[in-house]
Amino acid sequence: MVLSSLTFVSMPTGDSTAFDRIINGDPIAITFFIGYMAMFASSVFFFFERGSVDPKWKISLLVSGLITGIAAVHYYYMRDFYLATGNSPTAFRYVDWTLTVPLMCVEFYLLTKPFGAKGGTLFKLIVASFAMLIFGFIGETSGIDNNIMWGVLSTLGYLYIVYEVFAGDIAKLARNSNSSSLGRAMFLLKIFITLGWSIYPIGYMVLPGNLLSGTFNVSSIDLFYNLADAINKIGFGLVIYSVAVAETAKAKSIA
Repeated sequence: MVLSSLTFVSMPTGDSTAFDRIINGDPIAITFFIGYMAMFASSVFFFFERGSVDPKWKISLLVSGLITGIAAVHYYYMRDFYLATGNSPTAFRYVDWTLTVPLMCVEFYLLTKPFGAKGGTLFKLIVASFAMLIFGFIGETSGIDNNIMWGVLSTLGYLYIVYEVFAGDIAKLARNSNSSSLGRAMFLLKIFITLGWSIYPIGYMVLPGNLLSGTFNVSSIDLFYNLADAINKIGFGLVIYSVAVAETAKAKSIA
């Protein structure tokens, strides 16, 4: 009866190993399920809430919904891949990040656009995010000989994004906006960027032959990645939503 209730999972017929991982409480398998449902629910929320904010913030919520929606689709396939093989779905994860991380950079631009953000800032953020992801993927898949070098190059892209948020154009626009809601949002986003995103380079450095090799069990990295993805992507969207709601309320009070 239990197995028949789980047949919605697209596993090969008769493959009980996949179901055993769920039934026996495999934490990694469970977080793939939680990540999928949490991302999907968040995407529905952001799409529905677009109608409650000022038109200039609708695109921001649309992008938030796209980020969690794209992640939900990938988590659906990553969940099935892990259940079927027990291996880390590295390729699926990088495809997801290649789409969602640049969109998160777009959110920084959209967040500060009403206060004067330029297209050049967006271009630099996207280039940095692609560099971070492409170099990271090469490092994870090319073997242990050069993964430190690729990791350093990937980290440079990440550090540029951190610079923009703390001291670059994004930070300057936030300081000069005189918007308390934007100021609070940028404070929270700084936490996401420095603490939430830090799990990704740490996970990379735990790989065999890298700087933190042996510190953690490599198989547990998916657990951390799944939790970090859910917190970062959903939390990122909720911060954007809070600014949109606050600025919409402010505009209505002035009118």
